[in-house]
Amino acid sequence: MTTFTQDAVKKLSTTLNEPEWMLDFRLKAFEVYENLPMPTTSSEEWRRTNIRRFKPEAIGPSVNGDAATSWDIPDFLGKELTGEEVGGSLLQIDGVTRQYELSEALKEQGVIFCDMHTAVSNHPDLIQKYFMTEGVQVTEGKFAAMHGAFWRGGTFLYVPKNVKAAAPLHSVLWSVNGKTFTHTLVVLEEGAEAIFMDEYASSEEASGLHNGAIELLVGDNASLIYAGLQDFGQNMWQFNHERGRVGRDGKLDWVTSMMGTRLTKAFQTLELDKPGGWGRMSGIFFTNGRQHLDLDTQQNHNAGDTVSDLLYKGALREKSRTVWQGMIKALPGAQKIDGFQANRNLMLDKTARADSIPGLEIEADDVACTHASAIGQLDPEELFYLMSRGIPRKTAVEMSVQGFFDPLMRRIPFEGIRNRIFDRIVEKIG
Repeated sequence: MTTFTQDAVKKLSTTLNEPEWMLDFRLKAFEVYENLPMPTTSSEEWRRTNIRRFKPEAIGPSVNGDAATSWDIPDFLGKELTGEEVGGSLLQIDGVTRQYELSEALKEQGVIFCDMHTAVSNHPDLIQKYFMTEGVQVTEGKFAAMHGAFWRGGTFLYVPKNVKAAAPLHSVLWSVNGKTFTHTLVVLEEGAEAIFMDEYASSEEASGLHNGAIELLVGDNASLIYAGLQDFGQNMWQFNHERGRVGRDGKLDWVTSMMGTRLTKAFQTLELDKPGGWGRMSGIFFTNGRQHLDLDTQQNHNAGDTVSDLLYKGALREKSRTVWQGMIKALPGAQKIDGFQANRNLMLDKTARADSIPGLEIEADDVACTHASAIGQLDPEELFYLMSRGIPRKTAVEMSVQGFFDPLMRRIPFEGIRNRIFDRIVEKIG
């Protein structure tokens, strides 16, 4: 089995026929990876997430083009990829492109939408400028450096200046071999607009590792709606680094849905770099069994007159555990900012556990910043009311949970995806 070595980095780059500059990037990232320790609970960021059972050498990277040669994806994924409202679609199996389509309307607008390896070959100037330079950095931690060295697959979306993409775009990763290191890079130039849905899934039986990175770079007066949906099987480990940057008068509407994996640790950071920047972060998660989900969010107001709004909601069953740790930060001089964060958790079993830790770090004196968190159970009076109208208890619980999530679900711009997530929630309620 191939393990995480310098020779594996070189072999991967050779297999992908990459230019010298990308190999150099990978080797520098690998050097960082080698010099950083594996995270432990002695670190504040990892204090509530113990990964001692994670054995990376038992999984290894994907270096030989070893995506599944035969594959069977769920019907719903295929239907979504061919939806009439979608202008561009991309399906990857284990990071290898299997299906791709881009409408003529988007091509004529100069929109670039392709897998990351095609982007490295065909758009080197853009990739060298933006890939892990302004967004996620390889120095952010052991798994960020691992990703920089061994990334494979993923999606590149580029929208030129003042172009409003004619239709939404949709990318899907389906994992079979359990070795996925996909990279999403979205760049919107000044005045550009786009809607993009980025999806990650596997069969329930799949096991392995997803080590991903997401970079959302929104230029001045640009607007991006981004929905990232994760529904891996419950034998997968996931470590993600995600960052969105917003320019002057720019807007980023960022939706995250997490349903799967054995354990997830995700760092999600919003950077509001110039006055007028606006960012909204919406999180939906549902855990059951012994799932462990740890979300570390940052809302960084790097300039004055910026607005951030975060609302994360989760439901928990059985012996699952969730951690949400959020921080709103205002730099000195970042006056007249408006920052809000809230995390609400619905406990469906007494054996589940949710840790909710909001935080503020304010170095300016003319600000409006608020945080809130709540952990509670279903309202018995609400259930009684529904059941008194002849609704079975199971259906009443499903209706209550769906009502809990509904305000967030409405932020997802695809009706088919909203319905699918609702169906998945019903499955997990059991």
